[in-house]
Amino acid sequence: MPFPVLKNYLARLSHETQAGTSVWLDEEGRALGRFFNCTMTSGFQPLREIGSGKLVAFEGLARSVSKADEGLSLWRLLDHAASDDESVELDRLCRMLHAINFFRQAEAEESDLYLNVHDRLLSAVSSNHGHAFQRILDALGLPIERIVLQLPTVTPNQGWLLNYVADNYRRNGFRLAINVTSVNEAIGLLERLHPDTFKLDAGNLSDEDAVANFVTLCHAAKIRVVFKRLETPGALQALQRIAAATGLPIVGQGYLLDKPLSSLAHARLATVPVAAAA
Repeated sequence: MPFPVLKNYLARLSHETQAGTSVWLDEEGRALGRFFNCTMTSGFQPLREIGSGKLVAFEGLARSVSKADEGLSLWRLLDHAASDDESVELDRLCRMLHAINFFRQAEAEESDLYLNVHDRLLSAVSSNHGHAFQRILDALGLPIERIVLQLPTVTPNQGWLLNYVADNYRRNGFRLAINVTSVNEAIGLLERLHPDTFKLDAGNLSDEDAVANFVTLCHAAKIRVVFKRLETPGALQALQRIAAATGLPIVGQGYLLDKPLSSLAHARLATVPVAAAA
């Protein structure tokens, strides 16, 4: 493990009992946590280049613990039950678990780790966004430069809040991804926020020319575009056409390519499906 501080922390954690701490290790070495009587851990879904299958990054996702490594989404189970303060607590616990579970694995190599920021956190936290997580990463000796925080989609009247939060995270050393609902929304944010990544829904590619132009624009600005929720052969074919039209690598993420799993090794060995030409 190339992170000695994390290695020492995990060695100490291995001696903790489930009752003795909010974070502990299971027999496989996974870091687990507890929230609302639910035991949780991390699943990691790859972000891949379409065509080559090259791994670009992983997104950390909170999952209930399952021996079959296919636990349920914790946010779907707990989001409506938790208050704003409890959602902030869950959000921070998830990011800590994901960072530990990601960087403890040799298969992380030089990949980036994408971590969600829940929409409740944007308005529930009035202090310095990202400072608490930045301190955790520093304490564990983990590379903040490989963390990309994903900001949620916001309504037009929340634009000021997105600006404020993005500025705070950047001041704490984080790179940013922004989830958007359309190319038009993304273009409106490109110059104003200039994120490191835009994430668009792969199921919403009806105007492929506009998407191709946007991908080209972002490439020139050194902004990555990731097409999330890639779940159908038709969406994959659309991305292949966009890749052919632009001559640029296109990054996709979704269940058509990979399930979120706790082990990064499975992602390294996975065979990526190739759609037939449309």
